[in-house]
Amino acid sequence: MLEGKAVIGETDMLESMQQDALDLAAKALDFFDVTEATEIARFIKKEFDRTYGAGWQCIVGTDFGSFVTHCFGCFIYFQVGSLAILLFRGSAAGQETDEPAANQFATLETVKT
Repeated sequence: MLEGKAVIGETDMLESMQQDALDLAAKALDFFDVTEATEIARFIKKEFDRTYGAGWQCIVGTDFGSFVTHCFGCFIYFQVGSLAILLFRGSAAGQETDEPAANQFATLETVKT
C-alpha cells in the first residue's frame, strides 16, 4: 500500500460511503501494485457496483483531467500519496444538479469536507 493518508479533494457522498471508498482503495493497494491503475479501478468499481448498485465509474492514475456528470450524492475525488482516484455514479445528460431528482437518492445529503 502507498504510505500516507488519503486526502479527499471533492465529494458529495455521505460519510459512510466516503469511508467505504477509502477502505476499498486501501484494500486495492494491498492487492495490486500502484502501477496497476486499471486493476485498482476495476476492483473499486466492482465493489461499489456490488454494494450500491450498478453504474459506478472509477478512474485511477497520477495525471488525468475529467469533467463528468454524476448522480447526486455519488461523487468522490481523493488522493493517496501521488495516486488520484475519481469514483462516481454516472448520470444521464441533463440530470446533473445540486438537488436530487424526486425519485433519485432523495434522502442523501451533501457532505462538505
